[in-house]
Amino acid sequence: MPAPERLRQALELLGIRNLLLGIHDAAFPSRADEDVGRGTPYSAGAADFLEFVAELGFTGVQLGPQGATSPGNASPYDGTLFSRNPLSLALAPLTQPDWGELLPGEELAELVASRPAPRERVPHAWVHTALAPVHAVLWERFKAARVQARDPLLARLASQLDAFGHANAGWLARDGLYQALEAANGGRYWREWPDEADRRLFDPRPGDEAQAAGRLRARLGEHIDGVDAWTFVQFLLHRQHRELQERAHGLGLKLFGDLQIGLSPRDDWAAQAFLLRRYRMGAPPSRTNPEGQAWNHAVLDPRQFVVAGVDGGPEPGAALRFLHARMEKMFAELDGVRIDHPHGFVCPWVYRADQEDPAFAGQSGARLFSSPDLPDHPELAKFAIARPDQLDLDGPRHADGWVRSLDDDQVDRYGVLIDAIVAAAQAHGHATADIACEILSTQPYPLGRVMARHGLGRFRVTQKADLARPEDGYRGENARPEDWIMVGNHDTRPIWLVARDWIESGASRPQAEYLATRLLAPEDDAEGWIRRTAGDRNALVQAKLAELFVGPASNVMMFFTDALGLEQYYNRPGVVDDVNWSLRVSPGYRQEHGARVRDGGAFDLARAAARALRARGGAFVAAHRSLIDDLEAS
Repeated sequence: MPAPERLRQALELLGIRNLLLGIHDAAFPSRADEDVGRGTPYSAGAADFLEFVAELGFTGVQLGPQGATSPGNASPYDGTLFSRNPLSLALAPLTQPDWGELLPGEELAELVASRPAPRERVPHAWVHTALAPVHAVLWERFKAARVQARDPLLARLASQLDAFGHANAGWLARDGLYQALEAANGGRYWREWPDEADRRLFDPRPGDEAQAAGRLRARLGEHIDGVDAWTFVQFLLHRQHRELQERAHGLGLKLFGDLQIGLSPRDDWAAQAFLLRRYRMGAPPSRTNPEGQAWNHAVLDPRQFVVAGVDGGPEPGAALRFLHARMEKMFAELDGVRIDHPHGFVCPWVYRADQEDPAFAGQSGARLFSSPDLPDHPELAKFAIARPDQLDLDGPRHADGWVRSLDDDQVDRYGVLIDAIVAAAQAHGHATADIACEILSTQPYPLGRVMARHGLGRFRVTQKADLARPEDGYRGENARPEDWIMVGNHDTRPIWLVARDWIESGASRPQAEYLATRLLAPEDDAEGWIRRTAGDRNALVQAKLAELFVGPASNVMMFFTDALGLEQYYNRPGVVDDVNWSLRVSPGYRQEHGARVRDGGAFDLARAAARALRARGGAFVAAHRSLIDDLEAS
């Protein structure tokens, strides 16, 4: 039996529903002849990597947000919500006849040759500068070829482009226009544009609606070629994404997306009419970030969730329609979704937008729907769902238990946006088990109630477990079957560095003792295993890996840095520099991973599953000895 089939058989016995590898677009490897400095899931190199992922036994891939980013901010969590990142366009396929040979092979070769070294890091600024003119030329060539030729292939592509543009006209027009206006304003952020009428194209003052609509039509006419160029690149990207879906499904892999909580500048610009004007979203003080975080994210206006229709009955308002459109697009293109910071959809922590000190802003905020009577935030009283008698006024307002109780009607009101997400998933045939909620160190009571109503699971990041606290939420045994368990994510230190620190500090012994309670059967030699594991970094990491499979969590996620044995950071939270978000999978990943697995320096999924099966001991091990032996020998 091939190794992936053995592993998947073991996963079924262990009750593991999903085993996902997390990787963002830019981190994918490329083949040498197509590498323009940044990865993409649509390249030939990415296709090879997906085959490798399937061979290892993963059941799916967790992609990051795929929106367009700016030259000065590579974080995918600040990218566009509807448009895909043009930097993810795979150029090599465009040299082929079935793509109309839009890009001559020699031009691609020149671009590849000019790419800065090393290939393991994305040179963000260079990639933006080098690829923008390429994308512009693609549109000019297609436009000219469509006029001059009667080629059936070009005619078919033109027809598909027209259909794509018609079906997605709303977001294509606004995103394409923003691109053009941003360029016309020297690349400045929209709030810095000198022309107030351009700033308010989607947010007219009362009484100016007709004038703004006319100006919007005029602006679109003035920049129609730029909008069409944006539409064309988006068409190419979305066609490549459909091919990725087919490729992944053919390998037995699900594709999960990432529903970021923040809005990009162009989405913020287009959504002004249904955003809270005086508040922004951040994160309160927590175990992970004791000082809180002022993210400067926009906040949807709750008054635009549900509004009175023409017949007086309730109907979706502009904010809810906006979320509906996002989810319809995501679930049409993906098999599941990771909800980034679901708190922001249920009980967002907000602070005043005019607060000058970001640190103070993050600390002095409040929960949008849980602040009925705060003297420093009287404006929030009109949005309150929780009543004063339901609050624990003796504790801090950011505490999980600030709200102590809710009735079912209140939970309905807290859950409007999550309800919409779940409904969209179900409408596209996806189960709630295919929605992963990034809840880390905090889970406020309203969020817990909404999650429980849908049977949604939270994250359990085991490298953060506090072994001195049996009730700690990061401990694996405290998970529930619907939860998602992992040793780390894109924001944590690589587990290989963490384990080295445990060895050096003496914390490895308590770690090994704890893991023994999770992984060893009664008949095993616990002391000998603990001693060996505590003294060997690689053995300790492999034990942390095996713990992911013993339950009760039924969904496992691994970020590529941990899975492949890398010791470089992918992202350092709170840091803005050229290194963050730049790490890529090495072109030699197959050989490097194989060597690391042999030395214990990369995740060995088969042996981890075997260890988890052995943890059940006795008759279970006897009944499945052949499978366990095969896994350990693979």
